[in-house]
Amino acid sequence: MDGQRERAGRAPQWWWHGPPWWNRRGDEEQRPARPWRSTVLVTAFVLVGSSFAAHAQEAERAALDPFARVLLFVTGAALLWRQRYPVPVVFGTAVTTLVYLGAGYPYGPVFVAVAVACFSAVVTGHRRAAWAAMGTLWAGHALVAHWLYRWLPPSGDSAASWGQELVIATWVVAIAALSELARARREQWARERAERAQAARRRADEERLRIARELHDVLAHSISVINVQAGVGLALLDTDPEQARTALTTIKDQSKEALGEVRQVLDTLRTPGDAPRAPAPGLDRLPELVEQAAGAGLTVEVEGKPPRLSPGTDLAAFRIVQEALTNVVRHSGSRHARVRLGRDGGTLLLRVDDDGPATGAEAGGSGNGLAGMRERAAALGGTIEAGPRPDGGFRVLAALPIDVKHPNRTKEDDR
Repeated sequence: MDGQRERAGRAPQWWWHGPPWWNRRGDEEQRPARPWRSTVLVTAFVLVGSSFAAHAQEAERAALDPFARVLLFVTGAALLWRQRYPVPVVFGTAVTTLVYLGAGYPYGPVFVAVAVACFSAVVTGHRRAAWAAMGTLWAGHALVAHWLYRWLPPSGDSAASWGQELVIATWVVAIAALSELARARREQWARERAERAQAARRRADEERLRIARELHDVLAHSISVINVQAGVGLALLDTDPEQARTALTTIKDQSKEALGEVRQVLDTLRTPGDAPRAPAPGLDRLPELVEQAAGAGLTVEVEGKPPRLSPGTDLAAFRIVQEALTNVVRHSGSRHARVRLGRDGGTLLLRVDDDGPATGAEAGGSGNGLAGMRERAAALGGTIEAGPRPDGGFRVLAALPIDVKHPNRTKEDDR
């Protein structure tokens, strides 16, 4: 997969996504209002090529006169408006070409202009008009070659063979078929561009939500501890300076740790292609959470040991415990919480309980803690149940898959 992407990076961009001149929608402001260059080239080719064709058919067809050159010029110049008015242009080139052939002028590259007009009409969505114009051209030529030739120049001309009409019909069908193929490829490239844009937006949204969850979990926990310790320090500043000093020391340590974790998240945001400089936190740091909770006046009992977890599950489990303990500090009147770790087959069972009751006081939270926990669990294919217990208190119960290699990976990401 990586080798294919590397080769794709070396290949021309249009090889995978289509030539840039196919991108009609979304790129119109980057293109000139009219296709001057291609029109000049086609017109010059028609004029010069018809001159050579006239010399080769000098004894069979009428010589090129000023009227013939005007017809050739008008047929080529009409292509200048083929993108803005594809239907009138395809019919106009078909009619001028039919007049040119009906006047007995030599066959030649005059059909190139009709082919370009038909191509533009089909790829811009005017398929019926293109087929009707090409059918009109073939039917008109057949009428001239097999009936009207008696009254049209050159004099003494005979009816064309039906084999020649079959060749012309084959060319008409081939031109229309190639135009249809180009239209189908263009629509496919448009769908692929839309899918890539949608996948990029989805990945950006997922990354934005992931960073928002990380910042919320880091800041909510640390600021809750700092808030509690600041209150303790203020209350004991005069009566127990030593305890106030301890509270201030806890604030300093907690703020330093929070700054480090925020810096890690921001470094990841600035350099999304680089590996993180520090490992993501996991349940091996559970003792630190217990110690920080103790600093906020919360006693935490831990039961069980976590199994070996994949990095995604390890980080999610750590953040869920962190957020659950933060909510106990903020919203519960209990100063005691229990964390229980267990395993059920390939699922990690994680439970956090407190005895309540809820304080009902405004804690300054954003209200996104439970939503963030549910998003983390859902991203791994797990579940979260959170709510009051029948006997009082609050319970958070998480079930997370132990082994998760690529959370949120989609087929689009594998391309």
